[in-house]
Amino acid sequence: MLTSRTAAAVTAAALTALGLAACSDDGPDDGKTHITVTIDAGLEQAAIDAFNARVEQFEDANPDIDVETQEYTWTAGTFTAQLAGGTLPDVFSIPFTDGRGLIERGQIADISAYTAELPYRDAFNPNIAAAGEDADGNLWAIPIAAYGQGLHYNRTLFEAAGLDPDAPPTTWDEVRTAAKAISDATGEAGYATMTNGNTGGWILTTVVDALGGRTEDAGTATIDTPQMREALAQLQAMRWDDDSMGDTLQYDWAGINQDFAAGRIGMYVSGGGNYGNLFTQNGLNPDDYGLTVLPLADAPDAGVLGGGTLAAVSPNAEPAEQEAAVAWIDFYYMEKLTDQAAAVADAEVKAETGQPVGAPELPVFDQATYDEQQSWIAEYVNVPVDQMAPYTSQVFAQPLVNEPVTATQEVYAVLDTVVQSVLTDEGADIDALLATAQADAQAAMDAAA
Repeated sequence: MLTSRTAAAVTAAALTALGLAACSDDGPDDGKTHITVTIDAGLEQAAIDAFNARVEQFEDANPDIDVETQEYTWTAGTFTAQLAGGTLPDVFSIPFTDGRGLIERGQIADISAYTAELPYRDAFNPNIAAAGEDADGNLWAIPIAAYGQGLHYNRTLFEAAGLDPDAPPTTWDEVRTAAKAISDATGEAGYATMTNGNTGGWILTTVVDALGGRTEDAGTATIDTPQMREALAQLQAMRWDDDSMGDTLQYDWAGINQDFAAGRIGMYVSGGGNYGNLFTQNGLNPDDYGLTVLPLADAPDAGVLGGGTLAAVSPNAEPAEQEAAVAWIDFYYMEKLTDQAAAVADAEVKAETGQPVGAPELPVFDQATYDEQQSWIAEYVNVPVDQMAPYTSQVFAQPLVNEPVTATQEVYAVLDTVVQSVLTDEGADIDALLATAQADAQAAMDAAA
């Protein structure tokens, strides 16, 4: 169990230990260290107010640091362009799958000297910490959130279709049946899936994992498999036989969130901790929301794909800025997970500004630490936890499967094309698509080796 500490005391101790320099070369000549940190794009004003309140708390505790914000949302294409152009903020987030590659190429700052001083450095789940570590186990990027995929569903559409929202699907056959019922009764998409910006491959891989397959085996592509055929055949049947996937077939993460929150989608697969984005960026009505675990096939290797988010620091940041950046990451992302006073302070700010408190997530440490943190903020929880119980009561018992590690985003891009073809071409030849995808994925893996 982690030792509790107050936010101010820890931040002060961390800065003392790190020997934070007084100013940077890039900021105004005011004796302060200036850093730019990310704020999600598209937030409603209440969420922006909550974020700014946390910035003020940090600056009050650290008067030698000035924090500026920059809107940022990770997508594969825009991140690559920002990285190449040097336009990333000092602190930014990346998916677990990008960590090792960016570290090996020196495209993020080596902050391991500073992360080594964090009191919870050795408390991370080793499998999670590995996403931000170099080959020698030095922590270059800090795991700030983890997820296991879930099935999000609209309770209002379930009721309109005569389905019980408290008994969501437990098999993929039941998903298909429910999707058709919703589509027939409401005219909305009963089920939708992402297809663009590498998200189509991400979700297809998720379903394949749940069926007991994999898309990679130690650097070898395993695309052309029975589980992949089963996953694509179901999409093909739902799209063309059942007509239960609606008319919008080109979705990225932001787009599918928007349509789900607007009540135009009955079910879709995404990270189980997605409630906050749906509410703060897309205006989700909490009464509509339901969340359950992914259906897992009765197969030895069936599991739920898990991943997460790392906080990294720009390689262009000067040492003083790197130290300040780690202090910010510790304050904003980590203290609410490890310190009771910080957890309560964060929950208070969110509750006062109408932001969600208590939405489910997988712990970056262990379940005991997570349960303790949840107990600290219990009085501030303002999300419909009962409607998420089908997920929270089962997800910790589901076998977790790590995302594929070799050329992950490139392979997801290959699979995007497969999903798009199945959904837009009624005569799509799954065998031919998979033969091509197998070769293309293997070429991407070989190039990354």
